[in-house]
Amino acid sequence: MMIDVSTDRLRADQRQWTTDQFAGNPVVLWTAFFLTHVVLGASAFFRRAGVLGDIDVVYRGWVRQVFEHQHVIGLDLPWVYPIIAIVPILAAAIFGLTAYPVTWLALVFVANGGAFAALIGGWRRSPKNVVAAWWWIGFLLLLGPIALVRIDSIAIPIVIIGLLWVATRPRFAGVLLAMAMWIKVWPGAVVAAAIIAMRERRHIFAAAVVTSGVIIGVALLLGSGTHVFSFIAEQTGRGLQMEAPISGVYVWDVVFGSSSQSRGFYNHTTLTYEIIGPGSEIIAEIVTPLLVVITAAILIIGIVKARRGSPAGQLLPPLVLALVTALIAFNKVGSPQFVGWLAAPVILGIIWQAKRFRFPAIVVAVIGGLTQLVYPYFYDEVVSFNVVMVIVLTVRNALYFLLLGWALWRLWTSACGDSVRQVSR
Repeated sequence: MMIDVSTDRLRADQRQWTTDQFAGNPVVLWTAFFLTHVVLGASAFFRRAGVLGDIDVVYRGWVRQVFEHQHVIGLDLPWVYPIIAIVPILAAAIFGLTAYPVTWLALVFVANGGAFAALIGGWRRSPKNVVAAWWWIGFLLLLGPIALVRIDSIAIPIVIIGLLWVATRPRFAGVLLAMAMWIKVWPGAVVAAAIIAMRERRHIFAAAVVTSGVIIGVALLLGSGTHVFSFIAEQTGRGLQMEAPISGVYVWDVVFGSSSQSRGFYNHTTLTYEIIGPGSEIIAEIVTPLLVVITAAILIIGIVKARRGSPAGQLLPPLVLALVTALIAFNKVGSPQFVGWLAAPVILGIIWQAKRFRFPAIVVAVIGGLTQLVYPYFYDEVVSFNVVMVIVLTVRNALYFLLLGWALWRLWTSACGDSVRQVSR
């Protein structure tokens, strides 16, 4: 019996084409995107006491302080966040404080929707962008409701758009990345990476500097004084958060009971569970300078590779991934929403490097899934030092260093002037 190989291959190609056409259909993509946010929003309300704590208590409390006492944090009072973070926090009160959580979720949906629209474009789109879009949808589901209910949820889509535009609209990208940097600090590393890797660095740098200058100038005109820079000092005085990778040795010390000095406790000032043990205060003091040194070392590697001619398409994705991962792995704060930062470099890597970024895409997805187990679903067991959940937490934290190692390897081995396509205007 003879088999018509050409016919079988044609049928396989047709099936593949049909699948690709379905996956890339904008109606399908937007439906999945919408349902994902509905599921995550419902999950946030289902576990409201924990997940929506920052929205219900902290953010709404800051807004109430503005309404009742006319004191704006960041302007009239020192604040833990950069000054632009107050904009979405106040904007979520547009329909009143009672509707604040729902309005916040709607605001995040709009912000993510803007990034999603920039990612998938119109009816004709790159298959790589479609893959990146589906990866982001899956990642959001794996990370869980925490992906929507922190101020990071506003900064992340802005960074994603900035990276999507960094090659084609460098000035707009510089503006967006600078704005994100004045919502949370970590996008500053993305700005630095773009300036190092891109040929359009002058445009990006100028746009970021002008945007930052305008933001600072407006804050000063509104009477902020030195409070506009208060977020720098507010972060340095924090202790070791229990979920942070750097805290692992103390967490296991409590599990094994090898030291009566190690213990976890709830810090009512920072609203986080922290841990102390022998030498923990010293580590809490030196970890921030260590993070600065490690970040500077990664930036130096990026500068060396850029000066040797590594193309932006090969250099920028691992450089951004290495910087963002380092900011999480060597941070004394281990908040679960930090994992969301990794979406931006992975999306960029999928689009610019395709299969070369498959490994970090998988690792970050696994990190997201483990993080949802840690918070919110089994957080009580984590802070109670349940050995199974401590293992889950430890594996999650170890994956940060695996991811960082891969990014540094890709960064270091990026060849100069090879066949990898350069991303340019």
